[in-house]
Amino acid sequence: MDLYTVVTSALCTLLLPVLLLVTAVKLWELYCFSRRDASCAWPLPPGTMGLPFFGETLQMVLQRRKFLQMKRRRYGHIYKTHLFGTPTVRVMGAENVRQILLGEHRLVSVQWPASVRTILGSGCLSNLQDGQHRHMKKVIMQAFSREALDNYVPVIEEESRQAIAEWLESGSCVLVYPAVKRLMFRIAMRILLGFEPEQMDPANEQPLVEAFEEMIRNLFSLPIDVPFSGLYRGLRARNIIHAKIEENIKEKLRKEPESCGKDALQLLIDHSRKTGQPIDLQELKESATELLFGGHGTTASAATSLITFLGLHKGAILKVREELESKGLLSNKPGEKKDLSIDILQQLTYTGCVLKETLRLSPPVPGGFRVVLKTFVLNGYQIPKGWNVIYSIADTHDTAEVFPNKDEFDPDRFLTPFPEDASRFNFIPFGGGVRSCVGKEFAKILLKIFLVFELCRSCDWELLNGAPTMKTGPIMYPVDNLPTLFKPYHSTL
Repeated sequence: MDLYTVVTSALCTLLLPVLLLVTAVKLWELYCFSRRDASCAWPLPPGTMGLPFFGETLQMVLQRRKFLQMKRRRYGHIYKTHLFGTPTVRVMGAENVRQILLGEHRLVSVQWPASVRTILGSGCLSNLQDGQHRHMKKVIMQAFSREALDNYVPVIEEESRQAIAEWLESGSCVLVYPAVKRLMFRIAMRILLGFEPEQMDPANEQPLVEAFEEMIRNLFSLPIDVPFSGLYRGLRARNIIHAKIEENIKEKLRKEPESCGKDALQLLIDHSRKTGQPIDLQELKESATELLFGGHGTTASAATSLITFLGLHKGAILKVREELESKGLLSNKPGEKKDLSIDILQQLTYTGCVLKETLRLSPPVPGGFRVVLKTFVLNGYQIPKGWNVIYSIADTHDTAEVFPNKDEFDPDRFLTPFPEDASRFNFIPFGGGVRSCVGKEFAKILLKIFLVFELCRSCDWELLNGAPTMKTGPIMYPVDNLPTLFKPYHSTL
């Protein structure tokens, strides 16, 4: 074989796959471009659509924050991409997000990726539409009424005090994020699902916590249900959770309604009984799983961020304690300690500002998903019917000009009320519109009790690794799990 033949063969072997790949990518781009609405004269947003079929899902799942930051720098506040099998427009900025959130049922409708819908199920609140969503939300909101929240306070106190006492007694490094997740899981199991403390011994609790973590890790995955895929692992973990919840549902059904507490799951069961419809076990399990996901995953993320920011800014802890002292809440002397209530918690203005600033800088949920019902124009770009829209909470906070020195932790910025028009969509840690988080008041109360009455009154702490690197997967968390040393704090009052 002569040299010419060898070189030609080598070039063909190397170049042919490259040419095929380039051709496939170009055809993919043409296909994606054809998905635009030809009847609309406005252009598609800038951006790239990635590889055939996979789009840019793999880059997003593997790189997450780095990938999203790169996209924002390159394309601005609105750009197109292809994620989870669907052409997608990602949106940030108060005015852009306002149009998305207020366009519910008119321009857009909620639609999470196929993997989320499959794992959480069609019967959960976040996947319901229109009248069904409004009706179910009204039922669930009974679990977050003022009266219900007041009843939850002692449980939150008890669980928080017990967990923090264990951290102090250990005398060694505590990995905060896993520890806080266990705490918030116990609180959510008791308050939202009505589990009794004796049902939650470590032998039963740990497998559930691990199953939840596995489910959450795989919520956003390619919609391919084959062994060892993300979707397969997520479904297997969900089935473990469903089995445990089913046990609790059957136990509640065996009891008389009057003998049961009024946790969120019991309210759903009572509602089914009142309608005269047969109890739908699958629907109840899906709703309960969603409540647990929203009730412990996001609060664990926020509580970990609170410990982080206060550990880095000791002056803020001093201000929290000054506020407690001014309300007569710092003393632990017999006869001087006040019982907690919603009224007392709502008087803690600076503490509320600490919580807001934490959620501004580190919102637990990075954004939300919608599907476009009809083509519309957003800031000069067409958003075609059938495409997905992701609105970004984290990027909207990060780009909001209403917050000066936005990279600094400064709770004082919230002491002066912002004009309603300026703050409504610049600060959206709980989403907005008709789909805003149903448990946001519960989350605020829980985090205030954890932060103020158990953490700041009991502990001083040191972050052993300093400021952590944060990652989203899909909830914000510290990569190093935030190793921290806790020491007792003794008030002089």
